[in-house]
Formats: sequence, C-alpha cells, structure tokens
Amino acid sequence: MYMNVKRLIDLILSVIGLILLTPFFLILIIAIKIESPGPVFFKQKRVGIYKKHFYILKFRTMKIDTPKDTPTHLLDNPNLYITGIGKILRKTSLDELPQIWNIFKGEMSVIGPRPALWNQYDLIAERDKYGANDLPPGLTGWAQINGRDELPIDIKAKLDGDYAKEISLCMDVKCFILTFVSVMKKDGVLEGSYDMKKEVSKSKESISE
Repeated sequence: MYMNVKRLIDLILSVIGLILLTPFFLILIIAIKIESPGPVFFKQKRVGIYKKHFYILKFRTMKIDTPKDTPTHLLDNPNLYITGIGKILRKTSLDELPQIWNIFKGEMSVIGPRPALWNQYDLIAERDKYGANDLPPGLTGWAQINGRDELPIDIKAKLDGDYAKEISLCMDVKCFILTFVSVMKKDGVLEGSYDMKKEVSKSKESISE
C-alpha cells in the first residue's frame, strides 16, 4: 500500500521541483555551456527496480576530453578534468538535480537506494541478499546519509537492505531531512583519495563522464 502512496508523493514532488527549479536550471545550463563546450547533461546506464536498466541524468561536470569509461576516482588527477562549475555541482550534489526528471518518469524515487552502475556486479549481488534491488532507486537514501562514498560495498548494501525492511513514510521523511544536513556538511564526498581508489578498483563505481 505504501508503495502506491510513495509513487504519488514522488510524482507531486517531481512536478513541483521541475516548476520551481526551472529558472535555476537555466542558470546552471548557461554556466556549464559558457565554461566548457559539449552537452549540458550527462547520461549513464544504471540499474533500476528489479534490476531493469535505465539512463540516469546529471549535469555534466567534466570536460569532454576526459578518458571515457574510466572511474572518476581512478583518474591520476580528477581535478584536471572536472570543470570549475563541475566542482561546485559535485560538492553540493547539484549535479544530481536533473534526476527529478527520472523521478517524474517513474524510473526513480526521491528516496531509495542509489542506482548502481549496470556493471557494478558486486553491489548488485550484495543488494540481492537484502531485497534492495526490488525497490525503485532514489535521488538520495539511507546509505547516502550514513557514509556515501566512504562506505565499502557490503556496508552500503546492508544499509540499503535496512531501508528496504523499514520502508515507510516516516523513514522517507527522515532520509529527506537528513540529506540536507549531509549535503551541507559535505559528508562522505571523496575525490581521488588513495583509499577510494582501492575501493573503486574493486567496485568500479562512479564512471567518469
């Protein structure tokens, strides 16, 4: 029953978000185009509910000459490829805002496990153990506010499983509020650190643009 309510809430919030944020989107689009040639948006194949693939939308934060199919954290110096506006977008998670369109289309939810890359087989397998792949992926989620990039795969999947088990309106409201706290504090955001390179070499998360 709650999943139907959840979808209705997602639809309402996504429509409101698209309307209210359109002027802000236009400012970001202009800033991206002025600083770096290339498309404004970045599409990436991700795993959705029941492990169905879909294309997630983000604002482009990297230059068009960035090595393709290379995880961001495995680049020798990610800062050489991330644009100036891109650094701001990543640190504030504003690059994720175009996913409101994915939510409107029903491919994602506001709250849920962050969608894994299509080839992130280890995370997908771990999530299977907890039923987390049977939920729509989210713009933010329980794992995101409890460690984000810092979390190893098994812990991240366990947290996604905890959310799947406790899913409710109260849980979603809690995640929604704590997301703003996490973003403001920039918790768990890592770019190119040594430890993260070792972790991503195993999980291949966050393919660069």
